[in-house]
Amino acid sequence: MKKILTSLALLGLLAAGTAAIAEEEHNAAAPTHFPIDEPKEMSWSFAGPFGTYDKAQLQRGLKVYKEVCSACHSMNLVAFRTLEGLGYSDAQVKTLAAEYTIHDGPNDAGDMFDRPGKPSDHFPAPFANEQAAASANGGAAPPDMSLLAKARGVERGFRRFVFDIFTQYAQGGPDYIHSLLTGYDQTPPAGMVIPEGTHYNPYFLSGVSLKMPKPLSDGQVTYDDGSPQTVDQYSRDVSAFLMWAAEPHLEDRKKTGFRVLVFLALFGALVYMTKRKVWADVAH
Repeated sequence: MKKILTSLALLGLLAAGTAAIAEEEHNAAAPTHFPIDEPKEMSWSFAGPFGTYDKAQLQRGLKVYKEVCSACHSMNLVAFRTLEGLGYSDAQVKTLAAEYTIHDGPNDAGDMFDRPGKPSDHFPAPFANEQAAASANGGAAPPDMSLLAKARGVERGFRRFVFDIFTQYAQGGPDYIHSLLTGYDQTPPAGMVIPEGTHYNPYFLSGVSLKMPKPLSDGQVTYDDGSPQTVDQYSRDVSAFLMWAAEPHLEDRKKTGFRVLVFLALFGALVYMTKRKVWADVAH
């Protein structure tokens, strides 16, 4: 009887402790997991096994990056010549590259010099080095955006992971970037302490707030194709562009994968038919 009572007491303490932990975990003012809100799943043209990039959207995203994001974020791994993948001609790429000033050298005299950009150049960084970038941004250097759409993402759990294998879900980065860019206007829960000089965003992957202020506002970037000039549209477009920057050969990869699967299916059928033909007259 004593053992039974002891066991019941232990179970009660365990249940009380579990309830206390659960209550603490659900305390909105002191979250224990990040992001606080799960990124919203968006509809992307490049999603799924047969998805393709929307070149008009990519061009709009490039414009958002040039006019807004490039003031702080670099794209050191993206060359101007690769912008042909966005639908630009050689002449347009040369014109776009020439808009940038590239610090080059040394020349024959051993001096560094500035020159207009060429298609073979990469997007120039807005700061001379990482230390300068950190100093200009409150001590935290803005991340390079070349691979941001592949480097960022939220764990979706085992069940979703299995489901994602069949749906070919690979747009976690763009979903996260879009949610982050559109999540600045939310009010933090009562009692939550937001560090001074930071901005609350429930979609931030590393805490309750981040040092980057809200970068986009309605009407900030002018579109020539009549697309909505809203924060949501800007966020969609720049997220798609960053996905392309991180994986410019996505369409070719999917086409190659589909052809391989078709080949394997036909090859498997031929092997099965050959096996049936060869062993048809052999007694088993």
